[in-house]
Amino acid sequence: MRIEVVNTGTELLLGKVVNTHAAYFGNELFKLGLRIQRQTTIPDGDEIRTVLNEAFPRCDVIVITGGLGPTNDDITREVVAEMLGRTLVLDQSILDGIREMFISRGLKPHQSNDRQAMVPEGGVVLDNPNGTAPGLYLPATESSPHLFLLPGPPRELKPMWEDLVIPKIKGFVGDDADSSQVFRNFRIYGSGESSIASYLEPKLDLIENLELGYCARLGEVDVRLIGTEKAIDEASAIIREKYHQKIVTESEDSIARVVIDLLIEKNQTLSTAESCTGGLIASTITDESGSSAVFHRGYVTYSNEVKSALLGVPGETLASFGAVSGETVRAMAEGCLRESGATHAVAVSGIAGPTGGSEEKPVGTVYIGVASRGEETFVKRYYWPAERVAFKTRVCRMVIDLVRQRILGFPLE
Repeated sequence: MRIEVVNTGTELLLGKVVNTHAAYFGNELFKLGLRIQRQTTIPDGDEIRTVLNEAFPRCDVIVITGGLGPTNDDITREVVAEMLGRTLVLDQSILDGIREMFISRGLKPHQSNDRQAMVPEGGVVLDNPNGTAPGLYLPATESSPHLFLLPGPPRELKPMWEDLVIPKIKGFVGDDADSSQVFRNFRIYGSGESSIASYLEPKLDLIENLELGYCARLGEVDVRLIGTEKAIDEASAIIREKYHQKIVTESEDSIARVVIDLLIEKNQTLSTAESCTGGLIASTITDESGSSAVFHRGYVTYSNEVKSALLGVPGETLASFGAVSGETVRAMAEGCLRESGATHAVAVSGIAGPTGGSEEKPVGTVYIGVASRGEETFVKRYYWPAERVAFKTRVCRMVIDLVRQRILGFPLE
């Protein structure tokens, strides 16, 4: 089954909003054994007419997001109706629902919203309890594919997709779904993409019915496998043998999610003491549901005075070695462990830049410490020259991965 996605929205092309829809749809459709053949992003307005004219002959399903709002450049429903030769008809129940939503929020309904209640003849309304714009489904004809018109905002789109669109796609997917295809994702920390590829490709290229792909981010690489179950199992064994300690998860869960689940499983807790990351590590952990059960407390000790006052870092240590040093980070980690009462404590101090570096400690230098009850404190210097936000992100991910390794009993190195 040939499926295309058309995302409308000028803000997507201006870089003001990140387009996450293609990744979401791709993941959801793969669960049905389907893949997106093409994804197109266009500005608001008449460009949608050109794109749909090109796509109609080659598609079985087209998913269109955005362009269902109340303004003059929201013309998705009008263009689709015109191309199908359908009349737009006012749906009074939709109009009443829109007006009731405004009134319930203490707002005055606008006449411009009335156009959101217009439905092409033969269209199936997809209810949207999270916004004013309903979705629409237009069944395939001899000259047009199945069309799904969905609102752009993810909080409106995702519930509609899961509750109303996926069941319809399942209904007409027929024999096109390739149930023999299996997907597995290995999230690996501590090795670069080129290093991983150099090792894996000569071995995995010999396996039949296997598709190999990568996605590299700061400090982590996803190795994606698609193929038959036999091929996936054979490739997985090779990856596990080589990267046993470095595999964070065999899914697409974040490393923070993995660590929280491990802490819960082991009935352990974590605290943080941060300087150069400014609370990013604590924020990343607490972004995940369930973190309150295992995250004890977080210190942001940016100044030397606070490092001493809250964590008990000796003044002579700071004076002799400086804030960015193994000695200071060791004292920070052990002080955090002592003061918080957690099972594990981590500490970081570094030079995020672009200023503040020296020949001895250039921008990108960071010391990371991990202290755990009954374990020797680990401290190591790393060097990741990068712009400020990228540096902080890289440090954050490395710290959380070191916690993962410590929980699992791997030797830190």
